Amino acid sequence: MEMLTITSPAFGHGEAIPARYTCDGNDTSPALVIAKVPQAAQTLALIMDDPDAPVGTWVHWVVWNIPAQTREIPESGLPPQAVTGKNSWPRTGYGGPCPPSGTHRYFFKVYALDTALHLGPSTSKTVLERAMEGHILAKGELMGTYKRR
Repeated sequence: MEMLTITSPAFGHGEAIPARYTCDGNDTSPALVIAKVPQAAQTLALIMDDPDAPVGTWVHWVVWNIPAQTREIPESGLPPQAVTGKNSWPRTGYGGPCPPSGTHRYFFKVYALDTALHLGPSTSKTVLERAMEGHILAKGELMGTYKRR
């Protein structure tokens, strides 16, 4: 599988996510920059989750059908074609870091897919991952950390 890159102007890989993108701030999604998307890609999908949550992996953001030519997802925004699914709260859209204790890791994972996905807005991370099987051309990952104030 090819690797693509995902970065953010708000924080570097392994660095602390600024509070403005968390429940202690504005709870808005950070800007993301995507590069090295394969030419054969039709769409992108994005999953943000926290594997350090005490109840198991906590899903913060599930998005698919992002146009493959997208190179930047703006702060607090998505391309109009993108579809958001349910996070662990459960609601649709972005839910920022809000760990109950300690420092948690947050993984922003982007996938280049060879197809568009026909899924409804109640779709969970598990259903999205199942739908992506056999369609992933490339993957990239950005990890940030956060500890409550």
